[in-house]
Amino acid sequence: MDGGNLFANLPAASSHEVSERIVEKRGVVIERIVSLGQATPGGEWFDGDRDEWVVLLTGGAGVRIDGESAPRTLTPGDYLYLPARLRHRVEWTDPRRATVWLAVHLQP
Repeated sequence: MDGGNLFANLPAASSHEVSERIVEKRGVVIERIVSLGQATPGGEWFDGDRDEWVVLLTGGAGVRIDGESAPRTLTPGDYLYLPARLRHRVEWTDPRRATVWLAVHLQP
């Protein structure tokens, strides 16, 4: 059995967002993502082929869902379920402190 702490040994994310795979088993992938002021580049969208459930653990972020007029502001404890192929983008993450996400990717 593996164990750890999601807040231990946070990578330096000042130049780019860092994703680390924690578990991959039976069609499920769990990642820790650390952001520090990053956003999805202008005009780009994520639209993965897996369902995704993401929770914000620390920091803050704005996530825009395609078709919505404004980004959703996320604070610690907020989560989103993003079905496969739902276009979404990160509009902003907190530039002053690490934004730590836990993302669960599921087989469709």
